[in-house]
This record gives sequence, structure tokens and C-alpha cells, in this order.
Amino acid sequence: MNQTSKEMAKLAYDALADKKAENIQIIDISEVSVIADYFIIADGSNPNQLQAMQDAVDEALYKAGYKVKQVEGNQRSSWILMDYNDIVVHIFSKDDRLFYDLERVWRDGKQIDPQTL
Repeated sequence: MNQTSKEMAKLAYDALADKKAENIQIIDISEVSVIADYFIIADGSNPNQLQAMQDAVDEALYKAGYKVKQVEGNQRSSWILMDYNDIVVHIFSKDDRLFYDLERVWRDGKQIDPQTL
């Protein structure tokens, strides 16, 4: 894991929090997977909020010089995945977050307190 991924995770967390994302979780998966260093998982109340959350993360990371590798999902999606190589941001509707339960799937990862980033 490197300082860049920590910075990216912090930027994404702050952008999500700014848009009133709920239940924001940061999971350090660097020791259990080569996919990324961190998963950032959050949910929102409605499609407009999910889109605002995506836009905020994209803008914050872009301004810091990080470009998204791939985005899955769109304005009508209830799960948006943003892949930045070192971090992966998952933005869910409340129902989809409960259904997919990524925290359980990645329970071998380490829950991170955003204040420690």
C-alpha cells in the first residue's frame, strides 16, 4: 500500500461525506487482494443523490490529478462502481447495499477509521 492510495481514499471519503452519503466504510483490502488497496462503500437515499455522490468523488479526485480507470453504472443505476486502480468506490442505493453486503464479502479486509488516513 502506498501514500497515494491513502490520499485517494481520504479525498473520496470527504467528497462522499460532503454529499451526505450514509454509512461510509473504508476497507483496507491490500493484504487480501491485488484488486486495489481500499474499497470505499457508501449509500444514498435516491438516484439524484447517488449521481451527486459520483460527481463529487470524480471531481475531487480529478482535481488532485487522479483519473478514473472505469465506471460501471449510470444515472439509473442503484450501484455505481468507480475504479481508480488503487481504490474502488462503491455507491449504492440502501436496498442494493444490504443485498450485496460487500462488507461481509470483504470481511478479511481491515475496517479503517477515516481519521487515520
